[in-house]
Amino acid sequence: MSVPPLQPHTPTPDQEVSLRIGVLLFPGFQVLDVFGPLDCLNVLSRTHPLTLSLLSHTLDPVTSKVHSYPASIAQSILPTHTFSNPPPLDVLLVPGGLGTRLLDSDPITSSIAFIRSVYPSLRYLITVCTGSGLAARAGILDGRRATTNKRAFREISVWRSEVEWVAKARWVVDGNLWTSSGVSSGIDVILAWIGNVFGEAVARGVADGMEYRMVSDEGDDPFATLYGLE
Repeated sequence: MSVPPLQPHTPTPDQEVSLRIGVLLFPGFQVLDVFGPLDCLNVLSRTHPLTLSLLSHTLDPVTSKVHSYPASIAQSILPTHTFSNPPPLDVLLVPGGLGTRLLDSDPITSSIAFIRSVYPSLRYLITVCTGSGLAARAGILDGRRATTNKRAFREISVWRSEVEWVAKARWVVDGNLWTSSGVSSGIDVILAWIGNVFGEAVARGVADGMEYRMVSDEGDDPFATLYGLE
């Protein structure tokens, strides 16, 4: 049986203007942290107006390669803008990955500075995995609830004691800050965000179209138990 195509969406007044999405990139990013949420947004953009920008410290291709695993395979992605010349943004997605640990490198120090500078103008900041560590280093999570990758939770949570780190959570929402657990949880947090902004039916439609089993409970976090965080 053929599946009917998605029908064009008739926007409500608050959805008539495209939401301007930005994705922050740095060497050593975790691939699914970026492309899991992006595929959800790709599907969403078929029926709802979105624009996308990919931002990094230079316009050079950004690799997911990490030097601590020299034999590993990797992929590269080409930015559209630099941190010094960003377009207007409504939403910034910050991925994690082993590259977040290179705290003294130019890509990471400039990433942290960019998060700090752009946050006041954003409608939403969404982090995946250890991307919340970069947001914490930027100081914007101070006094707020947040989570991160559970395998790296003990490491990342000491980066900023002013943050109320939540150990057992697939994702955490505090105001306009959406932080998620590790890697695949980026799909869950972006679907939860889509449900919040565009409606639960829209989020479920995106998940069903991707044949993804959507996690609807933000406290559904078996990995907190797996890594002894409870």
